Amino acid sequence: MSSQFGQVFRISTWGESHGGGVGVVVDGCPPLLELSEADIQRDLDRRRPGQSEIVTPRAETDQCRILSGVFEGRTTGTPICVVVMNQDARPDAYREMEKAFRPSHADYTYQAKYGIRNWQGGGRASARETIGRVAAAAIAKKVFQQFAPGLEAVAYVKSVQGLEATVDPERVTFEQVESNIVRCPDPATAEKMIELIKQVRSDGDSVGGVVECVLRGVPPGLGEPVFDKLEAALAGAMLSLPATKGFEIGSGFGGTLLRGSEHNDTFFMGEGRVRTASNRSGGIQGGISNGETIFFRVAFKPTATIFKPQQTVTTEGQETELKARGRHDPCVLPRAVPMVEAMANLVLCDHLLRQRAQCGGF
Repeated sequence: MSSQFGQVFRISTWGESHGGGVGVVVDGCPPLLELSEADIQRDLDRRRPGQSEIVTPRAETDQCRILSGVFEGRTTGTPICVVVMNQDARPDAYREMEKAFRPSHADYTYQAKYGIRNWQGGGRASARETIGRVAAAAIAKKVFQQFAPGLEAVAYVKSVQGLEATVDPERVTFEQVESNIVRCPDPATAEKMIELIKQVRSDGDSVGGVVECVLRGVPPGLGEPVFDKLEAALAGAMLSLPATKGFEIGSGFGGTLLRGSEHNDTFFMGEGRVRTASNRSGGIQGGISNGETIFFRVAFKPTATIFKPQQTVTTEGQETELKARGRHDPCVLPRAVPMVEAMANLVLCDHLLRQRAQCGGF
């Protein structure tokens, strides 16, 4: 089903952006893991709207409640349900979109697929759906603490439009990422990004960019041959996020400019295990993790909703002009950072548990 993700660690998200609430059901989580609402809330607070002057001003606290699957502070092995109630929904603000399709939104395609759509905000296409993903990923991190304690995902804003940060993926820290509101660990470039986003917002427009993510401490052996390669799972996960338009891992498209003699990652013995002298493969070879740092980049388009008049058509096929209303991010990048981390953690958790089920270890 379209709202389910994962095989062993499986999640099902539900809810609409301007309905009663949103949430997730997580199945396949091992029992006896310590888990509280506070564990989940920390990550939800990084994703929520209204957290700074460069994101949507929608006033949501995104307070979560665990409804099932946890007893006396520990997971029971049964499905875990997490809910977040919508508090600042304003469906009437979208009345103009009842008949008019917003350019580059999912309005027309949902109508074409189902013959009906929830025009109150983005419905299931809204980034508010990702609350369930972030909540589930917070649970996945509890699995890592038990079975792969050194594993961590750190994402950050690499570029906004033409502004590109200088970041060392091997050394970047969570604290550096969280040191400013744009979540770029390069302070000088971060200031320029913030000013650009402010200017774009004042123009009634939007801007896109790239989020880079590094995965450290991933044990070798995760991923499946052929159809379910680890990079394929990561690519599918990232491109399932709203506003994504591109994915590359390791050397990516830049690797096409090299010869094999330049691109190959030679092996050596170090720290008591097989290592690679370089990491142009991005930590994955043959679709399976090799124990090196995994790093990839995700491209996000400019937010589709802008406050400039645009040409569109109505549900009756009449041409019209639409000026959007509502509350929207002028740039999705700062809030996309925890979403990228969440999807990476969900992929790794699922493949970690699949590997344990098939081959044991860890």
